[in-house]
Amino acid sequence: MKPVFLIGYMGCGKTTLGEALAREMDLTYIDLDQLIEHENGMTITQIFKELGENRFREIEEAALIELTAMTDVIVGCGGGTPCHGQNMELMNQAGTTVWLTTSPERITVRLLLPEEKCKRPKVSILPDEAILPFVKRELEERMPCYSQAQLQFDSTDIETAAATRRTAKRLAAILKSR
Repeated sequence: MKPVFLIGYMGCGKTTLGEALAREMDLTYIDLDQLIEHENGMTITQIFKELGENRFREIEEAALIELTAMTDVIVGCGGGTPCHGQNMELMNQAGTTVWLTTSPERITVRLLLPEEKCKRPKVSILPDEAILPFVKRELEERMPCYSQAQLQFDSTDIETAAATRRTAKRLAAILKSR
């Protein structure tokens, strides 16, 4: 099976749903950011701070190119991955792209969790009350990139393990029918 690329804004559930989807479909889940961290020996936050966003995007694109050659994988992409360089075109040509959607309000609730906020370079520096307007603005800016995905899928219902499994089963059925 060609790779499945999960795209969408940070906090939309790419990792949570991606891991469950991989289990459901008996595939391997790869988190693009974790791969980058492992290959570079630095966290994403450190890469942003020490090397800058432009260098991070170059590293990200190189890692993405590696993943396009793989089979039987579900890839959770960073929120900005589809919006840089030729990444969206690359993913659409190599496999299936799925845009995970949920409301800006739900994304904000997820991003405000302490364990989430601290690992998100762009929101970790914002006061809590500034996150929802930031999310809305960035979602609007990224819409043209995200909307190039081959599938759009609502990832709102992943708040419990049971709900995540049900949602993964629904997405797996859609992917298997393609």
